[in-house]
Parts: sequence; structure tokens; C-alpha cells
Amino acid sequence: MLKGLLFDLDGVLTDSAKFHLQAWSQLATQLGITLTPAEREGLRGRSRLDSLNLILAAGAQEDRFSAAEKTALTDQKNAVYLKLIQTMTPVDILPGIPQLLKDAQAAGLKMAIASASRNAPTILDHLGLAASFDAIVDPATLHRGKPDPEIYQQAQALLGLQAAEVIGFEDASAGVAAIKAAGQFAVGIGDARLLAAADYLVKDTAALQLSQLQAAFAKESGETNG
Repeated sequence: MLKGLLFDLDGVLTDSAKFHLQAWSQLATQLGITLTPAEREGLRGRSRLDSLNLILAAGAQEDRFSAAEKTALTDQKNAVYLKLIQTMTPVDILPGIPQLLKDAQAAGLKMAIASASRNAPTILDHLGLAASFDAIVDPATLHRGKPDPEIYQQAQALLGLQAAEVIGFEDASAGVAAIKAAGQFAVGIGDARLLAAADYLVKDTAALQLSQLQAAFAKESGETNG
């Protein structure tokens, strides 16, 4: 039985992903690295260090920086990102999300944030959504980033639920892989080719309707009305 919803943040609740990409692209340019569209897409849903390592690999600079220097680079990127997100308001919530959250609360579903962003609490405050969620995974407590299932396993645990009782929402292939590795029902939002591993696909958040999600979840779980 469905009891909880687990949400990625960037690209799912709001388009703060564009700010991440803007900040990472600025850092890549500074390092003399030009990212391809595929490499930019690969940054979605990953931790700061994983994202930096992908950028460095794209420029064949994996061994150029020490651990301390890498931390300085991720801090520099985050400073740029923090400036960009200060302009966010509830207007920046993606279409369909306010109604989905309202319907989920009315249905008594628990909700958690499973985002690699350490700035999730700040963004939720700007969006006016902080009170909608029962828990937020702290990325600093994680040992592995997406596509490892750890973040979704922790989100589920924070809500006191089992894998068979939750739905995870993602717009990135690494995120969908993390949900599936956690043994959970995965909703992919975006390009069907990139998110083919998801159990349920929508082209954008405006297409998310709780009743349809509940029906798809029940069908996958083998639940009946009888």
C-alpha cells in the first residue's frame, strides 16, 4: 500500500537544476573545459564531488587537484549557485507540483526530500514548501551518491516506511537508477529515452496526478480493490 512520496528537488519540484548547471559550466570554463550536452546532462542529480570529478574527467584533469583543492572548487561553485537561488520564490515551483503535494497531504501520505543538494532546506524556504515535507535527507550523512540507492533508502527510513510503500520522483537517469536499486517504484519526469528504467513516465511535472500514480503503483504492486 502506498504510504509515502520521496522527491528529488532540482528539476522535480523546481528548476533549480538550471542554476546548478550554470554554476558548474562557469567553473568548467574557468578550468578550460568545454562540456558536451551529454556531459552536462550527466551532472544532474549527483553530489558536488561526483559532479566535479565528472567535469575534471571530461577535461582529462582527474589528477590535477588535491582533495583540499577539490573542496575549494566545489565551495566556489556553491557560492555562485547560492547567489543564483536567492531570486527564487513560490512562482518557481514547477507546474502540477502544488496540487500533487496538496492531494498527497489530503491522502495522508508522508513526504521526504531525497536530494543531493545541501541547499535543499534553503530552496524549500524560498519556495514556501518547507512545511510540506516530513523529512529531508542530509547529504552530508551519505557515503555514496546517486545512482547508489543510499539516499532513497535513507529517505524511506526517515519516514519509517518500507521500499514497497513508497514512490520516488526523479528527472535524471542516475536518480531513477538509485530509486530502482532501493527496490522502490520510480517515476521518471522528462525524456523517456533517458529515463526508460522508470516504472512510470511523464513528460513533465504538469502531467503528475496523484490518482494516476496511485493506480500505476497499485498495478505494479499487484494490489486490487477487492
